[in-house]
Amino acid sequence: MNDRQMKQAMKKMGITQTAVEDVAEVIIRTKDKEIVLRNPEVICIEMPGSKSYQISGPETVMNIGESGEPEPIFSEDDINLVMSQAGCDRAKALEALKAADGQPAEAILKIISG
Repeated sequence: MNDRQMKQAMKKMGITQTAVEDVAEVIIRTKDKEIVLRNPEVICIEMPGSKSYQISGPETVMNIGESGEPEPIFSEDDINLVMSQAGCDRAKALEALKAADGQPAEAILKIISG
C-alpha cells in the first residue's frame, strides 16, 4: 500500500495524524527511572474515542536514587565516544556527560577545553 492509499484508508476510519510543534522535552517516569527525550518529534494520532502519541528522538535514561533525585545513565556508545575523542578515562567521560546533560559533543568540548 502506498502512502496516498494509507492516508485515504486512515481518513475513512476516522484516524488523523498531526505533528505537535515546538516540543522541548518529554519525560516518562516509572517508579525507578526517568526517560527524558529532549527536542523530540511528537505525532498525535487521533482515533474515534482516543488519542495516542508517537515520540521519537534522543533519550537519556536516569535511575531514581534513594534520595528521589534522578541519576543519569548514559549509553555505552556515548561514553565510548567521549573517551575516544577526548582521550580520557571512563570516570572523566561520565562526569563530563553529566555536566553536559548527556550531550556527547558538549562533553568532549568541556574536557578538551577545560
